[in-house]
Amino acid sequence: MAKIYVGFLFTCLFLSFNGYGQTDIPTQKPLKIETGNKLDPNGTNDKGTSLRIPSVIDKNPDISLKDSLNKNPVKMLPDRELVQAGYGMKIDPKIGKTEKEGGTSQRFGDMYMGDIKNNGKFVGIVCRDHEYVDGDRVKIYLNDKVVDPNVLLTGTFKGINLDLEKGFNRLDFEALNEGSSSPNTAQVDVYDDQGALIYSNKWLLSTGSKATLIITKE
Repeated sequence: MAKIYVGFLFTCLFLSFNGYGQTDIPTQKPLKIETGNKLDPNGTNDKGTSLRIPSVIDKNPDISLKDSLNKNPVKMLPDRELVQAGYGMKIDPKIGKTEKEGGTSQRFGDMYMGDIKNNGKFVGIVCRDHEYVDGDRVKIYLNDKVVDPNVLLTGTFKGINLDLEKGFNRLDFEALNEGSSSPNTAQVDVYDDQGALIYSNKWLLSTGSKATLIITKE
């Protein structure tokens, strides 16, 4: 009887210790980790919060370099050619703007621009329209001889070289017209044979009027 009691007591103690041991040790459960944001074969996300960006790896754009050369050829120069200012301009040398059209009724007569001295072999005469470029034209005389019958005054200087004679050399600029805006306006510069500026002046002329400059060579 005593053996049965001792065996029963031993069994109870074993079960109690086993129970305490199971409560002290935490139960471990394996974690199952799956791949998030799976990509489909085209490279786009099928779920999740990431941006849905289309794939550009597998898509080959259809580009033909020949099309760009044939359809839209590149030209380094424009189709039209550059021309000088006043090209194609048709102006009646006898008619300027009337007073009703915005012109002026004031008459600008002959103008004396003074005299200068120069002992060089020649002088360079250049002139330009120093105001609105409107088609003004002049005729140039040296000692009553025509040296340039028709000079179109533009925004840039143009002119000629003139050989000087001993004594007085008379230089005349005759206004052939008044352009589209009266009067005929110009700036004239004179250079010696060394390229130095020796004279500069401006004129206001009506059609037919002259601006005169005297150059004296000793």
